[in-house]
Amino acid sequence: MTGLSLILMFMVLLFFNLPIMLAIGVASVAYCLFFDPVPIAMIMNTYFTSLDSFPLIAIPFFILAGELMMQGGISTRLINFCRSLVGATTGALGAVTVVASMIFAAVAGSGTATVACIGGITIPEMLKEKYDNGFACMLAATAGALGPIIPPSVAMILYGVSCGVSITKLFIGGIIPGILIGFGLILLVYCVARKNGYGLSPEQTKNERLPLGRAFREATWSLLVPGIILGGIYGGVFTPTEAAVVACVFALFVGICVYREYTIREIPRVFKKATLTSGTILLLVACATAMGRLLTVEQIPEQLAETLMDISANKYVLLLIINVFLLAVGMFMETYAAIILLAPVLLPSIIAAGIDPLHFGLLMTVNLSIGLCTPPVGVNLFIATRIGRCPIERMFKWMVPTLGVLLLVQMLITFIPQLTLFLPNVLIGK
Repeated sequence: MTGLSLILMFMVLLFFNLPIMLAIGVASVAYCLFFDPVPIAMIMNTYFTSLDSFPLIAIPFFILAGELMMQGGISTRLINFCRSLVGATTGALGAVTVVASMIFAAVAGSGTATVACIGGITIPEMLKEKYDNGFACMLAATAGALGPIIPPSVAMILYGVSCGVSITKLFIGGIIPGILIGFGLILLVYCVARKNGYGLSPEQTKNERLPLGRAFREATWSLLVPGIILGGIYGGVFTPTEAAVVACVFALFVGICVYREYTIREIPRVFKKATLTSGTILLLVACATAMGRLLTVEQIPEQLAETLMDISANKYVLLLIINVFLLAVGMFMETYAAIILLAPVLLPSIIAAGIDPLHFGLLMTVNLSIGLCTPPVGVNLFIATRIGRCPIERMFKWMVPTLGVLLLVQMLITFIPQLTLFLPNVLIGK
C-alpha cells in the first residue's frame, strides 16, 4: 500500500506542472523521508550508480552527432538526394520528408531532432507547393517519430540498459518496423496528394530537383555517416557506444573540412546545445532509476505481474492490454521517462507470460514513439507547429490517417513477433 503512496505523490506533483524529472526525484526523496522503506543514502547512491554505465555514454554522443549533422549541411544534402531519388511522383516532397527522416534517424536516434532538422527544411517547401498546412506539419511530426524506431535509438539504449537486453539486437530489430512505417507513410502521402492535388506537376518537379548523379555525389559524405555507424555496429567492428563517438568525429570532420558549413569557433555553441539535451536525459535516468528501485522494494512489479496474469494468461491478450496502457502513458509522459520507469516494472509480467524481452522492448519503443505525435504532450507536434506556424487544431483531422499507419504497424509487430525477432536471430543468434 505504501508503494501506491509513492505513485500518488508522483502524480500529484505532475498535476501541479512540476517538470517530470523533478517530480520523480522529489517524490522518491519525500517517500524515503516519510515512509522510510530504505535509507535515503541508498537513493542518493542510486543517482550516481545508475549513470555508471558504458552503454549510456552513447546517448550524449548520438545527440551531439545529430546536432553536428544539423549544423554541418549534412541534412540539406540528404534532402536533395532524397528528392532526386524519389523523382517526379505524386506527392514527391511529402515522400522526401519521410525518406529523409528515415536516413536522418539512422544517425540522430532522436524523434525531436529528426522533426526539427528535416521538418525545418521540408515543411516550408511543402507549403510553397500548396500542401495543406496541417497535413505538412502532421506528416513531418509523424515521420519524426521514426527517430526512436530506426537504429540507432536513444530509447532502445535506455531500454537495453534498464532490462539487460542486447542493445545491438534491439537496433537490428528496429529495422523492419521502421521500414514498414516509412513505406506506410509514403503510400499515405501518395493517396492524399493525389486526392487533393498537392505538390508540383511532374514537369515542375523535374525542373526543381537535381540530377540523381549530381545529388548523390554531393550527398556521398552525408550518406557515409549512417553507413559507418550501422555497418560498424552490425559488422562487429565497434559497440553502439563506440559507434556514437565515431559518428561525432566523422560528422565534425565533414562539417568543417568537407562542406565547411561552420568553423571551429562555432563548435562550442553546438556542444552547448547537445550538452543541455544530454544532461536533461541523464538526470532523468538517475531520478527514474531511483524511483524504480523504490517500486522494486515495495514489490510493485511482482504485484502488477500477478494482476495482469489474473486478467489473462494469453500472451497476446496481455500484450494488447499493455499496448493500450502504453499508448495512454505516451500521451502524457515523455518517452525516455516512461521507458526507464515502466520497463523494469512490466518486465516480470512479460517474462511470466513467455514473451521475449527483445520483442517487448521494440513494441514499447514503437508504442511510446506514437506518443511523440499525440496531444497533450506530443513534443513533435509542437515543434512542427512552430516550424509551420500552424495552429495545432488544424492538424487534428490528419492525425487519424497518419497515426493510423503507426498503429497498424504496431499491431503487426505485436501479433507477428518475427517481424522484430527475425533479423536479430539470423544476424546475431538467439
